[in-house]
Amino acid sequence: MPAPPLWLRWLPVAFVAVVLAIEPVTPVHWPVSFLLIALPLVAAFGYGPATVVAITVFAVVLEGVLAGTPCCAGRSVGYLWDIHYVANYACTSLVGVLGAILAVHRMRRERTLATVRSVAETAQRVLLRPVPRMLGRMSIETLYLSAAAEARIGGDLYEAVQTAYGVRLLIGDVRGKGLLAVETAAMMLGAFREAAYDEPDLVGVAHRVERSLSRHAARLAGSESGERFVTALFAEIPDGESVVRMVNCGHPPPLLMHDGGVTELHATDPSPPLNLGVLTGDGYRVDVERFQPGDQLLLYTDGVTETRGADGAFYPLAARLRRWARMRPGALLDRLHADLLAYSGGCLDDDIAALAAYRLPDGVRLPGEGGR
Repeated sequence: MPAPPLWLRWLPVAFVAVVLAIEPVTPVHWPVSFLLIALPLVAAFGYGPATVVAITVFAVVLEGVLAGTPCCAGRSVGYLWDIHYVANYACTSLVGVLGAILAVHRMRRERTLATVRSVAETAQRVLLRPVPRMLGRMSIETLYLSAAAEARIGGDLYEAVQTAYGVRLLIGDVRGKGLLAVETAAMMLGAFREAAYDEPDLVGVAHRVERSLSRHAARLAGSESGERFVTALFAEIPDGESVVRMVNCGHPPPLLMHDGGVTELHATDPSPPLNLGVLTGDGYRVDVERFQPGDQLLLYTDGVTETRGADGAFYPLAARLRRWARMRPGALLDRLHADLLAYSGGCLDDDIAALAAYRLPDGVRLPGEGGR
């Protein structure tokens, strides 16, 4: 269970210091020591119940010292057992009991939240397992941010695998939120991981994933079957060709960074999202684009471009990316992450996934390669 922030642990000390500072300078009919009633509640935010009880005892004793000291607030006599101060001691004790209960509740909730986060992080490592940083001649990095801060997992997905046909990439966005979206994402990733190795072309991969998703959606009750769809982008980067092949199923267009410039790779004939293909009956179209050594490809979900700034404007991804087009994948995604948080004021309302793939120049050796 994480410890409370340092400032919360010092807050009771600061509270007492303020009371002691203003008590001697306030009029006698303004008994500032009564503020110590709140001290147990202040302590409950940063300490456990035993410490809250100890601080309550300290508060009652300090109230008695201040009430019984004639010089405080210009008094000529003490008021240790004055009825108002006795009531103050009783109220402080009662608030101390409530503070201890609050501390117990807070600690239980923090333990529960820590457990939920641990389980969610484990699930995310299984669902979105770490992508190898090097696949063939490709350097790859990923970014994932969940809008559900406590769960840290959502319906956006990505994957990258090395196959006999080259490096194959997937990025997708499941409609909806919650556990059903996570279940759909897990099913889709499993289907892609099998099909990517077996199917000789991207059209076959897309068909395999589509059929798996349709079977999954058919098992859902009510209207969820027809409404469960996924936007997705499949990409293939063959080892021996300076091209990238793509099948876009209703997904935001990837961005190609070449020689410091940024180009959106729009599909010439985009396919509908997965599980909606039955509505059109059309097949999948493969687009081929130049992808040379030294080029970089950014795949992302719409959570990136739909991030809003303080003025309500959407995040200008392509324009921002032109400033960082020469960065390598790790630095690029770190910069994108920081910029998204700054642009949104730290309030990301949607899941975000991004995958950057950089084709190493021919003269760059991979780790473990020979040569002088």
